[in-house]
Amino acid sequence: MQVDHYENFPVASLALPRRYREPVRWVYHFARSADDFADEGERPDAERLRLLGGYRSLLDAIGRGETPAHPILGPLAGVIRQHDLPLTLFTDLLSAFEQDITVKRYASYADLADYCRRSANPVGRILLHLFGQATPRNLACSDGICTALQLINFWQDVTVDWQKGRVYLPQEDLARFNVSEAQIEAKRVDPRWQALMAFEVDRALRMLQGGAGLGLNLPGRLGLEIRLVVLGGETVLRKIHAARGDVLTQRPVVAWHDMLRVLPRALLPRLAGRVLRGLEAQG
Repeated sequence: MQVDHYENFPVASLALPRRYREPVRWVYHFARSADDFADEGERPDAERLRLLGGYRSLLDAIGRGETPAHPILGPLAGVIRQHDLPLTLFTDLLSAFEQDITVKRYASYADLADYCRRSANPVGRILLHLFGQATPRNLACSDGICTALQLINFWQDVTVDWQKGRVYLPQEDLARFNVSEAQIEAKRVDPRWQALMAFEVDRALRMLQGGAGLGLNLPGRLGLEIRLVVLGGETVLRKIHAARGDVLTQRPVVAWHDMLRVLPRALLPRLAGRVLRGLEAQG
């Protein structure tokens, strides 16, 4: 299991109640295909923007009550209407994909967080609306989890993004820790890089854990799904920490044995929390 934003959709997951699997599948296909327009293949930027613009026009048609004759947007229209999903969440995703084509650097964390607000947070919000669980508290927790997962994916893929001409590490953070982009290109891990990554890992971990209560707020298998996703993201961050920030020569991911190790915490979160607190007190 990798912590990739769109691969965290609970598509056909055994933990996901059966009645939600088909609607989630169409939401996933929309997000995955639109992301591929922005990221995959050798298309020129103008062609990528044209394809995303086509999706935007189809969403506008759905907003007018039409059902597009499209293999993905057609079924998605039915899902949106049946579950009263806010159309703005889908257009926010498109705006983020368009930004991936035109913006390659982020001056500040605030700029990056705004991108995550549109590229990541709509995913969790769509699912909460789909599940009928879109309370203000749940939406806030979901935003924290989704932004954290997006950041984790960025920290996993520093070298992958570099090859695409992108740097998602905020420029203000690079300057703060005296790290240059040449260091990314050279894949040089030194104390300055390690300090930078420790800072980024800590920020993402605090955000992830701050939203983790969503896994307890949601009922049954929905809560289990969220707990597994959170624990997967937390595992990647701990691996980056254990590697002393070296994501330049390796890509930490979650293996099946990692998931087996965290599964008891997902299944019995309150009990696991009490046990861990007891062990910490003894230590």
